[in-house]
Amino acid sequence: MDLNQIFNTDNPIIGVVHLLPLPTSPRWGGDLKVVIDRAEQEATALASGGVNGIIVENFFDAPFAKEQVNPAIVSAMTLIVHRLMNLVTLPIGINVLRNDAQSALAIASCVGAQFIRVNVLNGVMATDQGLIEGNAHELLRYRRELGGDVKILADVLVKHGRPLGSPNLTTAVRETTERALADGIILSGWATGSPPSLEDLELARTAAGSTPIFIGSGANWENIPTLIQAADGVIVSSSLKRHGRITQPIDPSRVGQFVDAMQRGLKPGDPSQWTVPSEPEFPVKNPRP
Repeated sequence: MDLNQIFNTDNPIIGVVHLLPLPTSPRWGGDLKVVIDRAEQEATALASGGVNGIIVENFFDAPFAKEQVNPAIVSAMTLIVHRLMNLVTLPIGINVLRNDAQSALAIASCVGAQFIRVNVLNGVMATDQGLIEGNAHELLRYRRELGGDVKILADVLVKHGRPLGSPNLTTAVRETTERALADGIILSGWATGSPPSLEDLELARTAAGSTPIFIGSGANWENIPTLIQAADGVIVSSSLKRHGRITQPIDPSRVGQFVDAMQRGLKPGDPSQWTVPSEPEFPVKNPRP
């Protein structure tokens, strides 16, 4: 997976747009325009703050179906992602929670999105939705059938889940890259907002070889200068929200702080000696109107 070709950088920051509850979800509010407006606001905030890509998730649809979601959710996400692709110039990805990878791939293929996130591509995880089994064999054949080249970023030992048995992290990463053929690996902490350890990132990077490693949760402007030393990119959301609260919208100034901290982390030197300013020190980009 050539990160520079997709994100125009070898170390991309992918910001997350958490969609408000969608049709048929328990907290659906009945007005799709409200969902669209919030998504457009957050995508614009991420773009203006300087991220390199965006991933769209049906985050507030909890409790999630463990596999296939309702067709209304697929329809709504297709519409929203298409709108966002006409709003910002950044590459966009899709994650249909909890693990509807085929719907994510279908949406991406139809609207021209560049990548998807798959929480369980291979193996079996015990989650709050029950046992989730990976279906890499079906997903990769479906991608070939659709005729596109949508990249698959796969979680290894995904957050909010526990593997059956006690797999070695190195083995799990190798199986996800070599047997499930993931294009990128995502390593998270135990839950949303919890970062992976530096040691685990280093183990995963060694096991992944040339396959890029993404930090999948818990990154903030304090820990990213250190964590990025053992990863290629980061997927970030919680720390970019207003007051750091997951239910709040994206705050462009917090995005700027994170981007600045990431850039400092990529410079030569000891990350522990760097300080992070209270305000970003760079001009933000203007999203496409």
